[in-house]
Amino acid sequence: MICLKFDIKYSMKRRILRYFPIFVLLLSVVFGSFHALTIPSAAFGFRSVPTETSRIALTFDDGPHPKLTPRILDILDRYHVRATFFMIGVNVENYPNAAREVAARGHEIGNHTFSHHRLRGIGEERAKKEMRACADAIERVCGQRPRLFRPPEGSLDSGLVEIVCRNGYETILWSLDTRDWDVKDENAIVRRVLSAVKPGDIILMHDFIGYHSKTPEALEILIPKLQALGYEFVTVGELLGIG
Repeated sequence: MICLKFDIKYSMKRRILRYFPIFVLLLSVVFGSFHALTIPSAAFGFRSVPTETSRIALTFDDGPHPKLTPRILDILDRYHVRATFFMIGVNVENYPNAAREVAARGHEIGNHTFSHHRLRGIGEERAKKEMRACADAIERVCGQRPRLFRPPEGSLDSGLVEIVCRNGYETILWSLDTRDWDVKDENAIVRRVLSAVKPGDIILMHDFIGYHSKTPEALEILIPKLQALGYEFVTVGELLGIG
């Protein structure tokens, strides 16, 4: 905080106090913009990553699933695509073969909590327990410790971001939501992506959905179309430069 000297005239003090907030705001915009241009980070998680190439990242939440995940893996293999799977710890324990297959095929695995409990506002100890239990399950089954974290429902606050950071994770959100969990028409999913996709996007899909998922059918259409448009699929870690 800046303290004004007492010998400044009252009228001048009033002017300074009147315009000081505007001055501070301008400084924050200037330096905030500079920071955003020079450091590829986000206060509340990465939604996309600035890139000079047409790189995008496919991500899949809530798995693994014993049937849906292998179908998605076969499609990704066919088109030589690597993706990032944000796994729920309890599903890793329930379907270890599917989880191991994700790792064996060279895909990236992220932490999506153990029980998919919404972490915002539940307290640091419970949040840490959810993240730690998920990471332990992934390491035990897949042989790797995740470095990326995606909060359930993308729900975040500043306190949770600090907890995630202190536990050594990068917080990953998304810039393009396919809403594949809500859409029963693969063509609607395809249209949603093709109408909005841009370089650096992190695309949200799911490999565990309660009803009959149209995600595999959408991928069969989407991947070759996006590749024909010049897009290169990479993992989130590769998009961030840490993969």
